[in-house]
This record gives sequence, C-alpha cells and structure tokens, in this order.
Amino acid sequence: MPLEERPRERMKEIGAGKMSNAELIAILLRTGYHEETAIRLAERVISQAGGLRFLPDYTLEELQEIKGIGLAKAAQIQAALELGKRMSSTMRPENLLLSSPQEVAGFLMEEMRYYRKEYFKIILLNTKNHIISVEDISIGSLNSSIVHPREIFNLPVKKSAASIILVHNHPSGDPSPSREDLEVTKRLVEAGNLLGINVLDHIIVGEGKFLSFKEKGLIS
Repeated sequence: MPLEERPRERMKEIGAGKMSNAELIAILLRTGYHEETAIRLAERVISQAGGLRFLPDYTLEELQEIKGIGLAKAAQIQAALELGKRMSSTMRPENLLLSSPQEVAGFLMEEMRYYRKEYFKIILLNTKNHIISVEDISIGSLNSSIVHPREIFNLPVKKSAASIILVHNHPSGDPSPSREDLEVTKRLVEAGNLLGINVLDHIIVGEGKFLSFKEKGLIS
C-alpha cells in the first residue's frame, strides 16, 4: 500500500476525525490477511457485523469466526469498543441537571442507539431535576420491552426520587411510538400520580434521533 494511503500515516496527516470507520479499525488490526490489506479486512469486519452500530454486540468468539481475525485482533477490537463504552459512561456525573428532552436524549443516545434489543431505563431525579441515578428496568425482544408499574416505581420510592424520566430505545432506528408505548406510558403516568412521583417525560431513542412524549403533547 502506498505510504500516503496507510492508515497510520493518514491519521498523522489528516487526524483521526477525518478518517473512515474502516481506516480506524485497520489501525487496531495493524495487519491484513494474506493478500488482503488491513483496510480491506476492516471493511469486511464491518460488513459481516451488519454495520458499525452492531459491532459492539459481537463477542470475542464471534469476532474470531470472521476469516482473518484471530484472538489478538478480536481482543484489540473488543478492547477499543469497551473503552468507548466506558468513556461514555464516565460522562454522567451525579447531580447533572437535565432541563430539556434534548439533554436527556444526548445523555443516553450514544449508549442506547446501538442496542439490538429494547432496553427500558428510568432516570431518577430529585426536586431540582438533578440526576440521582439511571436504572435498567427491563430488556425486551427486538420489538418490545415489558414493563410493569411495580418494577418502575420500586427504586424511585426507595431512593426518594421526586420525579422520573422514562427512556427506551427502538432497535429499528425509528423512534415513533407504538400503541404499546402509548398505553404503557399512560399507565405509568397514572401510577406515578398516585404515588406522588411525576413522570416528566418518555424519551424513545432511535438511530441518531429521538422522540419526546412531552414535546409531542403525549404527556401533560
């Protein structure tokens, strides 16, 4: 490969932010496979995963099933992906103030947009809308998650939360609410009113976009 086309040299020349996904993964792989360059191997890894958004779901064993990927290369890819997840999670200081649906979506978007199943989370807030904690409530199928008011309000009661925000993702990438989403939200708002814990919003996270029930007038 010509010197100016090699990933490490290109990173030095143009910076990591301007490089393609395949070039960045090629740097992790370091070498290719027989007659295949590291970039071509990286492109195949992304393709076989079904796209970059699905790569974090691959286990070490699944990565090794890709031709040209041994334990060392699989471990390097998974280590880089795990570091990315951890960096994202460290950007969640306690007492962070969430004052708009955009801030709520931005807070969890990078984590939840890549999930292949529906994850239902709740954000617990104090009286000043500062975050107390973020809790996982349920993990559903590819199309739906099952939640019950008892599961939702158990932790807010224990942690003396004043209000909560419901958040779940749509693996399809489309954040439009389903009939089930509307029915579950209505039931949870009513349960929260009985317990004195306000449901401030329900955010559905899609692929780089989100829907706020509050903004759409679906929560009064």
